Amino acid sequence: MKMTFGLEEFAGFCRTHRPAYHAEYYAMYSSWWGGVTTEPNLMVVPVDDHMVHRGDGLFETFKCVDGAIYNLEAHLDRLESGAKAIALEIPWGRAEIVERIVAVLSAAGKRDALIRIFVSRGPGGFTANPYECPEPLLLVLATKLPPPFMTVQGGGARVGVSRVPNKEGMFAQVKSVNYLPNVLMKKQAVDEGMDFMLGFDKDGHMTELPTENFGIVTAERVLKVPRPDHILLGTTMTRVLELAREKLVPAGVLAGVEEADVPLEELEKASEMLVFSTGSHVTAVTQFAGRPVGGGQPGPVWRELSRMFAEDQDNPEMLTRVL
Repeated sequence: MKMTFGLEEFAGFCRTHRPAYHAEYYAMYSSWWGGVTTEPNLMVVPVDDHMVHRGDGLFETFKCVDGAIYNLEAHLDRLESGAKAIALEIPWGRAEIVERIVAVLSAAGKRDALIRIFVSRGPGGFTANPYECPEPLLLVLATKLPPPFMTVQGGGARVGVSRVPNKEGMFAQVKSVNYLPNVLMKKQAVDEGMDFMLGFDKDGHMTELPTENFGIVTAERVLKVPRPDHILLGTTMTRVLELAREKLVPAGVLAGVEEADVPLEELEKASEMLVFSTGSHVTAVTQFAGRPVGGGQPGPVWRELSRMFAEDQDNPEMLTRVL
């Protein structure tokens, strides 16, 4: 093994290091580089960036379909809200961020992609002191856009009960890169042959999945989701609830939409369970804790919400054209 490694060796490494997963990495902008690269081996973060060794950073993930981003303003609102909560100044305005998104997609030559934005405290040292970082770091990454969950697994999702302690307060509400509890929830799901694990707070009320929001439909046709003070308020769930209140309640499909404390006992009586996220859209849960939900088939509320959300993807008011 060669113990020293310089630019010449790194160039050789880039020419030969081509793992299969690199095919899904299209392009990345880095404020550290000051530009865009399509070389996956250069899609890196300085090891002294506080996002790496302290989890001091934020991120957002959203889709670009046919050159247009769905619900972009909601994602940027949440990014700015999170930055305020952790006292991280973002020196790039929204127009500058969109400009970098366009540059990344143009370099990638893709109109369909999953876009990830990271804003970190920046490089500058290895202590926990945020003031040692001279300036923040911005990354904009375009990767392969995966299909929605129900497109691949139309029979619905299997959800179990998480053993991982739930994040509380601000740490639940801010979309930071500090995702160790979420990682352990996903690990439990994979290890136990489930699609997702559902968390519960210290009082035994349902919270969220590893990277998704969760809701139930009661026997009284009320759509219930957790109160927003102990979950990450998802942009997809928020929009779906708006659509449900606007259309499904007046139509009589739902009797109401509520944010509430929901204990495990109430979940066991639910007629439907639903998953919401950017990647999975609206997903029907057909098995919970080893037992069938709604007869083991996707239900009528899921069908209506899924249809409305799919139609909303083409709503001009919800789209930001970038290409």
